[in-house]
Amino acid sequence: MSAASIFTEFWDQISKHELQGLYLVLFGFILSFAFIRMSTRLMRSPKVPWWPGSVVSESGVHVHHLVFGIVTMMIAGAAGFASFGDSPWTEISAFAFGIGAGLTIDEFALWVYLEDVYWADEGRSSIDATVIAAAAMMLALLGFTPFTIEEGSVGAILGSVISALIVFLLVTICFLKGRVMHGSIGFFVFPIALYGACRLGKPSSPWARRRYGDRKPEKQARAEARFPPDRRTERFKNAFRDIVGGKPNEALEKLTKP
Repeated sequence: MSAASIFTEFWDQISKHELQGLYLVLFGFILSFAFIRMSTRLMRSPKVPWWPGSVVSESGVHVHHLVFGIVTMMIAGAAGFASFGDSPWTEISAFAFGIGAGLTIDEFALWVYLEDVYWADEGRSSIDATVIAAAAMMLALLGFTPFTIEEGSVGAILGSVISALIVFLLVTICFLKGRVMHGSIGFFVFPIALYGACRLGKPSSPWARRRYGDRKPEKQARAEARFPPDRRTERFKNAFRDIVGGKPNEALEKLTKP
């Protein structure tokens, strides 16, 4: 079987389930994020002086690629609504929206800290946000749904609403406990949200600051012992972030010092 026939069969399956829009959003998202990360790392490297630099106006204002991402999403979203589901314009709009989303989420840290922390430790949150967003779209493509709103009797509808509220509550608790991955995946896979919500919160999380600390010093101590800064999983996460996004300025300076 040729590569073309494999792709055709795959696309037919995607179209059969009406998932081509989400698939193209995910494809554009990953493609644009990979390109912009590669571009920023090349700009940072002294070995590639010919690579184009940042966009800076004559007055010295740095135009972040976040801006291009937002504009692209706005145009793609408007075009998607205007196309009324007509092919290929809807598919083109979905792909463009994914490109804009990838450019935008690459500077997720800028949303949170409202300052340029791209190469600081805080900037690594952009990598985490990208992984979570991509994982959520992949789960949706695989058919996972957080909840289903049933139609019919009042009891069925009420049961669906209560189920949705429980999911949102558990996911919120996961986020408050600093268990972001549990909450993100648990939004689609209920047992993971339940597991994360029942487990111990991270020592620096809002949940710990509110409910541990001086109120429950034994739980604070357990949390600090359970989540030390140098634990193996955190080292693995940092290594992954370094591979995908590059080392933060502080770590890079330590490596380059004679």
